[in-house]
Amino acid sequence: MPMALKNVTDDSFEQDVLKSDKPVLVDFWAAWCGPCRQLAPSLEAIATEHGEGIEIVKLNIDENPATAAKYGVMSIPTMNVYVGGEVATTIVGAKPKAALERDLKHFLG
Repeated sequence: MPMALKNVTDDSFEQDVLKSDKPVLVDFWAAWCGPCRQLAPSLEAIATEHGEGIEIVKLNIDENPATAAKYGVMSIPTMNVYVGGEVATTIVGAKPKAALERDLKHFLG
């Protein structure tokens, strides 16, 4: 069974994401979002297989609107990869695991 991804909040975002020593993919999602739910197993699998290279976390935009607004998240699912506290890449929309791995190949280690 895949591991559950860590949830981050507006309050924990700086410490958990911006100050991380390795790349962090933040999945901006909401419970009502069907494509977000479809994406979750692929992200869990990538986290399990490539966890040494990248950390994957989830941020519920309904519960944490400040961070989503700060980074201009207009549609979900949106995934930002942060490196050194800055957005290194953005992926919008649900994709199959293989497509996500291609998009993330520079970060997977």
